[in-house]
Amino acid sequence: MTENEALALKVRETIIKMSTDGGCFIGASLSCVDILVFLYTKFLNINKNNLTDPNRDYLFLSKGHDVPAMYGLFSELGFIEKSRLDNHLKANDSVYWHPNRNIPGVEFYSGSLGHLPAVALGVAMDCKIEKAKNKIVVITGDGELNEGSVWETLLVASAYKMDNLYIVVDRNKFQANKATEDLIPLEKLEAKFEAFGCEVVRVEGHDFDALENGFEAIAKTNGKPKVVICDTVRGKGLPSIEAKADRWFVNFTHDEVSQLLNELHGNETTQLQSETIVAR
Repeated sequence: MTENEALALKVRETIIKMSTDGGCFIGASLSCVDILVFLYTKFLNINKNNLTDPNRDYLFLSKGHDVPAMYGLFSELGFIEKSRLDNHLKANDSVYWHPNRNIPGVEFYSGSLGHLPAVALGVAMDCKIEKAKNKIVVITGDGELNEGSVWETLLVASAYKMDNLYIVVDRNKFQANKATEDLIPLEKLEAKFEAFGCEVVRVEGHDFDALENGFEAIAKTNGKPKVVICDTVRGKGLPSIEAKADRWFVNFTHDEVSQLLNELHGNETTQLQSETIVAR
């Protein structure tokens, strides 16, 4: 197991632990873990010591319901104390269902889908004006692409040649509790982004080598906003809930969480028990 694979496993453990006592959006959180791990460890100039440095890179989590993945990663990277995650959904902290700037490393509040691409564009434009070299990354869900504000942002980004702006799509093929292609079909997605003036690459979102190759290739292009479509699996790491339409938001019991943690680590007997849990 590589260092990043081990880190991603720890983040997935945290997400599962946060799926009780009020619950969380587990499926989409599990799908974007590897993307976040790659970005923070290999691609972005962001670490626990430069969170307020104007020369840092910026990441905006527009699909804010995936924040358990961000919380889990931040706790492993030392941005926040791991014990703080025990405050999830409690009134004494800001560790909640969506990102809050009271959490170190969170650049902007999110939860209203389609909102943060425009915020990220504003930051990218400011960096261009200042002749700074920051990379600006915003992660969207694929269902989020139904929001017209995403495409309005791309029109402006393309017009102003915002090649420091990266739109990363977590393409797990579900929007809430329905498959995207059964609701409002998105494909052919690459062609749509290209029609809006973007440079586009599509990669396997759970393969760290593929992520690295894709981001390295697109980073070399100039004069266009960059789009990285990451093909992922909702619920990745838990076969009993992978690609399940109803495994969007969950609130498991503590016993169920223990079984799912065992499943994450490859216990086949526990997987069968977990399949019984999620079938109810």
